[in-house]
Amino acid sequence: MSTTTNTTTDDAAILRGVLAPWKAAVDAHDPQRVASLYTEDAIFQGLHPYTVGHRGIAEYYDSQPLGMTAEYRILETRRLAHDLILGYLDAEFSFTDRTPVAVKLAIVVRRVADGWSIVHYQVSRLD
Repeated sequence: MSTTTNTTTDDAAILRGVLAPWKAAVDAHDPQRVASLYTEDAIFQGLHPYTVGHRGIAEYYDSQPLGMTAEYRILETRRLAHDLILGYLDAEFSFTDRTPVAVKLAIVVRRVADGWSIVHYQVSRLD
């Protein structure tokens, strides 16, 4: 999906570089692969109580129904520091047996030794 004009091309490209494998892992129902895209100390807030770290993130995604898929659109980015980028997104999670869930998603990615990883993930449902 495309970005809006309120984001820098470089920062959006970095976010897409993290979000594309996240989406692929969510769509494949591969909780361990999803969790590997986060830092070990990542704060994660889905639509259930928050957790910290790979184990809780993998458990959260493992609890999601088979066939769930994710779509996203980057709305805004902010470079918080040379190694931190905030992304604000529209996201939609679709299911095989019920209506899709539209949410707002805020993520912070941090530069790590081998690229960028998610250090903070916050979903908000606005309805």
